[in-house]
Amino acid sequence: MSGTLLACEVPLAERYDVALVDLDGVTYRGHEPIDGAATGIAGARALGMRMVFVTNNASREPESVAGQLTGLGIPADGSDVMTAAQAAASLLSRRLSRGQKVLVVGGAGLVTAVRAAGFEIVTSADDGPVAVVQGFAPELGWVNLAEAAYAVERGAWFVASNLDLSLPTARGFAPGNGALVGAVQAATGIAPDSAGKPSPTMYQLAVDRVGARSPLVVGDRLDTDLAGARAGDFPGLHVLTGVSRARDDILAVPAQRPHFIGADLTSLLVAHEAPERRGDGWWRCGAAAARVVDGGLQLHPGASAGDDRAVESRVDLVRAACSAVWAAVDAGNVVDPESVPEIDVHND
Repeated sequence: MSGTLLACEVPLAERYDVALVDLDGVTYRGHEPIDGAATGIAGARALGMRMVFVTNNASREPESVAGQLTGLGIPADGSDVMTAAQAAASLLSRRLSRGQKVLVVGGAGLVTAVRAAGFEIVTSADDGPVAVVQGFAPELGWVNLAEAAYAVERGAWFVASNLDLSLPTARGFAPGNGALVGAVQAATGIAPDSAGKPSPTMYQLAVDRVGARSPLVVGDRLDTDLAGARAGDFPGLHVLTGVSRARDDILAVPAQRPHFIGADLTSLLVAHEAPERRGDGWWRCGAAAARVVDGGLQLHPGASAGDDRAVESRVDLVRAACSAVWAAVDAGNVVDPESVPEIDVHND
């Protein structure tokens, strides 16, 4: 797929048979629901779209994640959840034999996934593990990281469930697994292999699980969710409810560009217009328009903040700006980042 936005003349939920939906920053933030998530998912399911919740979080059991979703008005069971712990266990299975020793540094979800893959779980470098697998868990401390470092230094294969540097919570952004993995890497000089996004491993596992023919990746982070979509050649929808913002879309490198952009998960329920370039140089989407002149981005919102379609109009402006900047950059031109403002689509 080229690094441009796609058009969809029907609701995305009618065009694609399964949505591979990220959790933190998309369906919830910490333990709080995100506006539009339950409505969007319920509406998409009513149109025939299946949901698989694909998360880089490896600390929790799929059933626990499903329980949280159900409590937020999004009915789910364990089979609807694909975690980075399951992807990490799958990665281990590609190189190791069942019964070999693996030092697990992480939460219950990672322990369960590695055990289910047939490996013997150990807790000390002195037990002679052939691999170390590390995933996020809030209870991890220096002692756990030290054991991982000792084992990696002695030659154990180092695998990380994911390399997310930050984790969105209800209070803000906290250190993610990538930050903790960085401590082990700094101590040993060994970079881990990663099973989580942006590797497309989890997406492919989810597709295989449900037999999807037309999957759609849905996420809030360009560097993980959408980069994984591009890496796996899956279409990707970026929802503007989490880490990456509209300005990030506009300035995105080709390997992280979304194929669709929406305010939240209700964007699954609508058609998506792709911007078109007119003879006057403006890229137009709906009433909004954007162009690049002399290396600077120019915007024409085309709607007032009080417009009934204010949110949709601001998303159209983001789409137009993306097309204008991406086209300019892909043609070899330089666009001044200082000319690209933040566009808050949720600001009424």
